Amino acid sequence: MSDELIDYRSWGVEFFHRAVTEERVLRGVNVLSGRPIDVGPMGVGPGRLVKVTAKGAIGTATGQRVGDDPVSFHVTLPVPIEFTIDLGMDKQRFNALLEVPLTITARARDDLAIVIQITPPTKDTVRVDLQAQGLRAQLLGAAAGVEGELKRFVAKYVTKELAKPYLQEAMVIDVGAAIERAAKGVGPSGSAER
Repeated sequence: MSDELIDYRSWGVEFFHRAVTEERVLRGVNVLSGRPIDVGPMGVGPGRLVKVTAKGAIGTATGQRVGDDPVSFHVTLPVPIEFTIDLGMDKQRFNALLEVPLTITARARDDLAIVIQITPPTKDTVRVDLQAQGLRAQLLGAAAGVEGELKRFVAKYVTKELAKPYLQEAMVIDVGAAIERAAKGVGPSGSAER
């Protein structure tokens, strides 16, 4: 423990750096890890005659701090998916790894709370590594516009999950309430000797 005194502003900056760490942010985001993705069948391509079904789950997030004022992080949420394109008489199987980038920012609120804000993904920010099995499957995937549909669906799904009440509650750290609870534990307990 240090005896060195610092000014309030420096204390606040140091508090944020210690309270909002990469490990804590990733632990918070990883409550989404394992959430199932189940798509389709949905129509894609011209006339939406081609049917796509996809199954997967949200993986474990990785990320790093990228800013100090405000404290911010870039986090990548991996979503491996296996999907099938059904042409009626022929089915082609694919694997895809979607990467959903999230920007996470910690902000101070006037009631002594830390609010974690997550910028929701859009279909334009989601990256896809599409792996088709064979040349015919690659051509079919391009023709059916599967990548765009997967990006749109996953961005929408992750945004919906981020808006759920349990996650929204986890994004607020009520420092004021924690101080009040700690202060109640200080002092005589009522069973002191007389």
